[in-house]
Amino acid sequence: MSAKNPLRVLCLHGYRQNAVSFREKTGALRKLLKNRVDLVYVTAPLEVPSQIDADNPQESGKPPAPSGESPRGWWFSDTEQRSFNAGQECEASLGLEESVEVVRSAVREQGPFEGILGFSQGAALVAMLLAMQEQGHEPDLAFRFAVIVSGFRSACAQHARFYSDPVVMPTLHVFGEEDAVIPIHMSRDLLTVFKEPTILTHTGGHFVPAASAHKPVYLNFIQRFQK
Repeated sequence: MSAKNPLRVLCLHGYRQNAVSFREKTGALRKLLKNRVDLVYVTAPLEVPSQIDADNPQESGKPPAPSGESPRGWWFSDTEQRSFNAGQECEASLGLEESVEVVRSAVREQGPFEGILGFSQGAALVAMLLAMQEQGHEPDLAFRFAVIVSGFRSACAQHARFYSDPVVMPTLHVFGEEDAVIPIHMSRDLLTVFKEPTILTHTGGHFVPAASAHKPVYLNFIQRFQK
């Protein structure tokens, strides 16, 4: 594919991040995929209160990055405290519909997008969005592939419907052996929802890996969708 026509990929950040901070954290990935992929970042609609959050303990208590945007989330597992923990079981969540509307709007206003990438809570949302698309519930969505980094199944009972049918869309799942935020067993559990997932594991923790050793896996995956 020529540099003039890179694949356009919508990017969903993790909990307590935003579009600006996630773009900064994925600078190495953008460099790795330069001229092949155009990463477009959007910010989640839910402002995260200043408190300790179990999904991202290394960020707890720190002031927000000087990006002009506050820390955001895609949904809250604790609707009263307006907080999120990836392992927290709950009957109902808060904010998912608003987040789906953010993605719809991004597709309408900035699309089309060939793919979608998500990290941590954003990756969990990507998995649900793919299910919505394949179940015919989201006519605005027409993604051809997805990259899911440090993903997991939502523990909210309200979201169980997204895991009832296998997702056939091609997906690349990336997770770290030393991830202390989303342990590797949670990411492996999500794999069972997908019919033929491609897997990239790395020896690190909770981040988007982009070392030269990872480049062949990323390129072999995205080249399948280049025209």
